[in-house]
Amino acid sequence: MRTYRSLMQPASVRRWLPKAAACLVAVLVLGLLTGSWRVGVTAGAAVLVGFVVYTSQRQSEVPQWRRPSSAQRRTEAQLRVMQRFGYRVLHARRIQDGNGQIDHFIVGRRGAFAIDSESWDKRLPLRNKLEQLYHGRFSKNERIDEALAEARNAERLISQELGREIKVRPALAIYGPSMPWDSHRLRGVDIIVGTKVRKWLRSGKDRLSEEEIEEIYQAAKKVLPPRY
Repeated sequence: MRTYRSLMQPASVRRWLPKAAACLVAVLVLGLLTGSWRVGVTAGAAVLVGFVVYTSQRQSEVPQWRRPSSAQRRTEAQLRVMQRFGYRVLHARRIQDGNGQIDHFIVGRRGAFAIDSESWDKRLPLRNKLEQLYHGRFSKNERIDEALAEARNAERLISQELGREIKVRPALAIYGPSMPWDSHRLRGVDIIVGTKVRKWLRSGKDRLSEEEIEEIYQAAKKVLPPRY
């Protein structure tokens, strides 16, 4: 959470000065055009809210020197909402004995999940043909298999750490192309519309207690170290 002291740091001041100027301009212009200072203040407040929303969607827990993709940031923004409901989240975690990365590891009341976020060309259709995923004429099966392998490795490492079997449900969150489904299971991985991540998380079949959620989260934090 931002504090007054952090906002007064030189870097923060420089970032917020243009926003404050834009709000002031909105207040003056709308106030003069309408002859009502209340309208001007309302417009300034609306501009400020817009800046806050835009900034929150671009912020990330991943270090700034290694910025995540736009797709990863959009999924991360959705997951912040789920954290308010008791979900625990880790971002950009690597598999210790492999080169893969889990973009988002989530554990909550409905189970444990591993999501990779992808932004694909919206001009090309996405279709399932005989259990093969195609983006236009390009096969995406290799990407699906990578997501499945990452989730299975995470599942194995967390299970070993806890001494009991843990299931991790893998998914690809796709932004860009339209899909004939909100989520579709293919080759052991859920292919989901990127904007429907929260809805998909609520579809889990498990029922975990708060103690189990915390145990899995701490185990994942230990065996899935940060990528950066």
